[in-house]
Amino acid sequence: EVQLVESGGGLVQAGGSLRLSCAASGFTFDDYDIGWFRQAPGQEREGVASITNSDGSTYYADSVKGRFTVSSDNAKKTVYLQMNSLKPEDTAVYYCNNQNSIWAWGQGTLVTVSS
Repeated sequence: EVQLVESGGGLVQAGGSLRLSCAASGFTFDDYDIGWFRQAPGQEREGVASITNSDGSTYYADSVKGRFTVSSDNAKKTVYLQMNSLKPEDTAVYYCNNQNSIWAWGQGTLVTVSS
């Protein structure tokens, strides 16, 4: 059974940092691109970053480029999202998922950035 469990969210002031984790199980980790997505209140879910686990290549949405860094530890089957210089508009529930073919969504982890 595929499982992706997000953690690491919290309340932080604008300009602060958080590191999110996505622990994966139930599939061959190296074979998949894993994406980070977020959904703010009243808005649609959007992709913010992704990583190709086979070669480490990454993608970032323009809104987070230069502030967020996605990485993975293939031995731990975990994908990370380092978020720096956080802004109030980054407030959202953050999820990880298969970048190319969405699986069932997990619970996500809430990030709240206060101004």
